[in-house]
Amino acid sequence: MATVPAVILLLALYRVIFGFSAQDGEQSGSLSIRISQEAVEFFNLLAGRKWSVSFREDLAAYFEHPIRKLAHFGEYACMGVLVYLVLAPWMERGKKLYLAAVAWVFLSAACDEIHQLFVPGRWGSPADVLLDTCGGAFGLLVCVLLSRLRERRRGGKGKGG
Repeated sequence: MATVPAVILLLALYRVIFGFSAQDGEQSGSLSIRISQEAVEFFNLLAGRKWSVSFREDLAAYFEHPIRKLAHFGEYACMGVLVYLVLAPWMERGKKLYLAAVAWVFLSAACDEIHQLFVPGRWGSPADVLLDTCGGAFGLLVCVLLSRLRERRRGGKGKGG
């Protein structure tokens, strides 16, 4: 039964997400720029370049926002997968299950943004709620497609011999 591990992972993900949201504006910004700088350093090494410090700093600053938003999308894509795994054993697969999973992710994202309203130097963003919900819907879509692919393969083996 995959439900128990999915619940545990979902709770751990909530802890991570709300932990990041509890960081004040300075801590959050510092972490984001540090991750962006590490990504730039990685690509500098990967490309075999010797970019100047100034160029690397500019590149890190440029990519900080997109990396931050990609992290949002990724966190909530994971949530979409986990919510699907939690709900699927209890609900018939179909529109109601998918709507329930997306609603769960939406409410989680909205609560996260409301939480940020009370953290110094942070604010809630409706755009982040939308981005997070899209991430969750993407994770859900991956689950649905994989599930259908698995069913198609099982059906094909049973019919063909």
